[in-house]
Amino acid sequence: MVNGPVTAEIKAALGEEARRLGFVACGIAPAGEDPLRAARLDDWLAGGAHGQMEWMESRAHHRRSPQGLWPEAKSVIALGMSYAPAGDPLALAGEPSRGWISAYAKGADYHDTVKKALKHLARWLVAEAERRGLGGIGVKVFVDTAPVMEKPLAEAAGLGWQGKHTNVVSREHGSWLFLGAIYTTLKLAPDEPGRDRCGSCDACQRVCPTNAFPAPYKLDARRCISYLTIEHKGPVDEALRPALGNLIYGCDLCLSACPWNKFADSAAANRAFLPRAELAAPKLAELLALDDAGFRRLFSGSPIKRIGRDRFVRNCLYAAGNSADAGLMPQVEALLSDPDPAVADAAAWAASRLRPG
Repeated sequence: MVNGPVTAEIKAALGEEARRLGFVACGIAPAGEDPLRAARLDDWLAGGAHGQMEWMESRAHHRRSPQGLWPEAKSVIALGMSYAPAGDPLALAGEPSRGWISAYAKGADYHDTVKKALKHLARWLVAEAERRGLGGIGVKVFVDTAPVMEKPLAEAAGLGWQGKHTNVVSREHGSWLFLGAIYTTLKLAPDEPGRDRCGSCDACQRVCPTNAFPAPYKLDARRCISYLTIEHKGPVDEALRPALGNLIYGCDLCLSACPWNKFADSAAANRAFLPRAELAAPKLAELLALDDAGFRRLFSGSPIKRIGRDRFVRNCLYAAGNSADAGLMPQVEALLSDPDPAVADAAAWAASRLRPG
């Protein structure tokens, strides 16, 4: 379904409506398969770099292209919402007795905020197409919970480019973008794809303490702190635990190292993502005391809630073991007999690190 002048007008109005809804970036990508993008996905999966994220492999055929998931799709509307932090995202690196939570997870759950805006925009698009005589069109919205390659699609739509850390980098918003996508049966003119502007910079590669980048533009999730603290189930490899420092959920190191962030304006960030006071610099001693009910209360409305108490406390125990703070020993010892094997293992490791001598 296409009408050149009409769809051009819709596309222009779409950008305005997206900004009104809180998106700072909006672009259009084709819905067909990109052979290079599909080949890169296949290569990454074949090497096992996805770790325990079995869903990446089981639905790879849907990830290869938007039409692989929805054959009727003609265009992809890629959108970005800023969460640029106002303060230094690395401020807690020097406070080992505090838990360091990634900037994106200190406020409201982005899944809810972004998806709500995507649904509003999709409804607007359906109504606008109808108003302009194009009849009924189909739309589907996605934000990080379906087999959708948001980052390559954002690059294809001109929102930025996938940097050497594999995340999207924007000239205007740096590395601080939540991505969402709307698939539609309406054919819209695609935008120019983003152009790689990393140049010779390798700051994001050098800053990673676990060497999660075997090469520029390639990430081995099995060594990524964000993956290890969020997706990885069970004990983390002991060789990697010291490198986690006090990071207890996610990691901002490679993102923060990117020099393009100097152009990011925190005033453009959606206020829903402002840090909650209790998550800005939480004390490890208090986090280690959380039971399941306390964990659910503290992280209600937060993306952290989905990993559950056990995995979160496991992360906090690794941080305690790295803290050199013997004052945490009572909380650590109380978890030595925790029913969860990974928590008990982490407690034993932390205790061995905190004991004198």
